[in-house]
Amino acid sequence: MTNKIVIIGAGFAGVWSALSARSLIEQANKASEFEILVVAPEPVLVMRPRLYESSASSLVHNLDALFHAADIKFISGTVQAIHPDAQTIDVQPTSGTASSSITYNRLILAAGSSVIRPESITGLQQHAFDIDSLASAIKLEAHLESLASHPASTSRDTVVVCGAGFTGIELAAELPKRLQQHHIANPRIILIDTAPELGASLGPGPRPTITTALDALGVERKLGSGIAAIDPQGVTLTSGERIQTNTAIWTAGVKATRLTQQIPGPRDAFSRLHVDPYLRVPCAQGVLASGDAAAALADGRGNYALMSCQHALQLGRVAGYNAAAELLGQRLVEYSQPAYNCCLDLGPWGAVVAGGWDEKKVKVSGDLAKRIKISINRELIYPPAGGEEALALASPVQPDSDRLFEQLIGVMGVGLHLAALEVINELSY
Repeated sequence: MTNKIVIIGAGFAGVWSALSARSLIEQANKASEFEILVVAPEPVLVMRPRLYESSASSLVHNLDALFHAADIKFISGTVQAIHPDAQTIDVQPTSGTASSSITYNRLILAAGSSVIRPESITGLQQHAFDIDSLASAIKLEAHLESLASHPASTSRDTVVVCGAGFTGIELAAELPKRLQQHHIANPRIILIDTAPELGASLGPGPRPTITTALDALGVERKLGSGIAAIDPQGVTLTSGERIQTNTAIWTAGVKATRLTQQIPGPRDAFSRLHVDPYLRVPCAQGVLASGDAAAALADGRGNYALMSCQHALQLGRVAGYNAAAELLGQRLVEYSQPAYNCCLDLGPWGAVVAGGWDEKKVKVSGDLAKRIKISINRELIYPPAGGEEALALASPVQPDSDRLFEQLIGVMGVGLHLAALEVINELSY
């Protein structure tokens, strides 16, 4: 009898869940007894952490060759329903044909998250852009490119970024350069947030660096200000102030995939399923959650994994390993990721690397941090092309991010590019 491990989602957590499960199965010499199946709309890994950049259409990584080499099956479709008691899922194929039911022995929910668009904000659904998905990032880019064809005006040359968190800051810092490339000579970028502090979730450590960078780039801030309404010609704040703009971009908040609602068990404020140390959903036999779908404790001090690529990569490895290990009768591995480092892109000014869950002390900033960020974005987060290499790097036991950043800072600090790539290859997976 074949055991079937089904993974919903082809993001970072989904890809590494599949690879990690396959790796353990191969090590156990049980390949003939297992089928690993990934279900997602397309066999591509969208480089979501990079969607604030230009050339959005290029920010995808095709997975066909990797899945074929690693003996991972793929179904192009959207999961409409999960039936935990029956251990089946209903899938609507992307081709538009009739939906089908798939039975599983283990299910890993790794379908990611989506931006929250509050219904209470008038016009938000109709008139705001976002960079939450590849399609929305491409739509924004087409709009930015079209601005130069319109007569110069305050509305044309002003962009309002709604949300001064990680995504909003990275986008706002990149926008002056992007708009200038589209022949908007003196763009006005305004970053708005209801929080009184810039990058509230990032803590006070990197804030002076972020402030310095945004000042140098000419990015304005309006903090402690809510959005009341958005229309094609402007944004109205809750204070009554109106900002003339043809471009409002929403980056404020995300929630886990709607599929978490179909699995019994408690969820957190982001709709993530609470999981045990092995990433299993306690109230649903045979179901694990990973990536942005999992509310997983990252350490023994009460810190939960963030909805980030850094945590999705490791969550995926652990979920896939444990799904296979249970079926093989092997010992499970606890998820643990006590070290946390954030690397924030600050556009042409540079970047900032800060470490720690609470204080987030700045480790490096400026040009050196920018080179590290570029290496992460263009090398570190991409899976290997070959199946054998990918399976070898799919172990749930990985070097922590403290070691990674220390190595990268040391190598890039002396300008050894080739050595830096070697470090990335050694540590990234």
